[in-house]
Amino acid sequence: MKMTKKKLFSDELVQIGPESGYDNYIMAIESSCDETACAVVKNGREVIANVVASQIKTHAQFGGVIPEIAAREHMDSINIVVEEAFKLAYSAEGISPGDITAFAGTVGPGLVGCLLVGLNAAKTLALVYDKPFIGVNHLNAHLCANYIDTELKPPFIALLVSGGHTQIIDVKSYSEQTIIGETIDDAVGEAYDKVARLIGLPYPGGPKLDKMAQEGNPFAFKLPEAKVDDFDFSFSGLKTAVLRLVKSFDGKELPIKDICASFQECVSSTLVKKVKKALEKSGYDQVVIAGGVAANSEIRKKMFDLSAEGYKVFAPPMKYCTDNAAMVASCAYFNTNTFDDINVEVFSRVK
Repeated sequence: MKMTKKKLFSDELVQIGPESGYDNYIMAIESSCDETACAVVKNGREVIANVVASQIKTHAQFGGVIPEIAAREHMDSINIVVEEAFKLAYSAEGISPGDITAFAGTVGPGLVGCLLVGLNAAKTLALVYDKPFIGVNHLNAHLCANYIDTELKPPFIALLVSGGHTQIIDVKSYSEQTIIGETIDDAVGEAYDKVARLIGLPYPGGPKLDKMAQEGNPFAFKLPEAKVDDFDFSFSGLKTAVLRLVKSFDGKELPIKDICASFQECVSSTLVKKVKKALEKSGYDQVVIAGGVAANSEIRKKMFDLSAEGYKVFAPPMKYCTDNAAMVASCAYFNTNTFDDINVEVFSRVK
């Protein structure tokens, strides 16, 4: 995969990708939701610097992310994380701003106000240091988290599970991907958060539900699996079933741990069943899980259980499951077909 591109701001030619013939150092910025992050990654796989400023404590009091507050927090943190990433890169490998091959930033999907903070910072760095700029799709970046510290190469089937998306993706090559299945209503992460609120768990609900589920009986309650075509998903009915279950106790003490475990068993079994079907149809022997919900213990366990059937299973380390800039830098390295115009705009939803 050879990619020779002309720099935006000078006449020097730059190559990015596995066949460039020299080391690529990409600095990336991520600010799509409530993490302000900056990272430097070598050749798409080796993380030289990775800095993340989380806003969880700020938004916990509101029970969810408030976009305007999140954008302000990004503005307060962006210079700090960029400076820290430069310091770490120099300390680790003597990498200075002039050694950066290209700068990258998340362009979407995400919260527009938040995206603009990180993207404008990345564009500014590209302009100041006369380097190419690369706009990165947040969802593709999550997939690329699996390239970090591994030798994974396409083709493979990917399960992308996050707060806003649930997709099964046929990754044919570094730059060619086809969504073959997705949710027709709630995303997995959205369903987790809604169910967590139903049973009174505080924000962020998903991780707390996962923790409670580990102490409950996954077969205490039989919850429905939606019947949808092929590789698609539906979780709104499951959420409604949990609501009815909660109401059935009519003021009595809820068996919260068992409800969590039963809900998680239904979700994880549904996901992995569809993934296995996609693997059988594709003929691939590799499968990956990506996205914030890839940190879920039961979904992760069931995915790795596929290794007993001969499949090679990959999942990012926990710190690369949630939003981070290392995955953005890796995506810029592996998925770049063209450099982007400095005027590229953000988008809130998948195009």
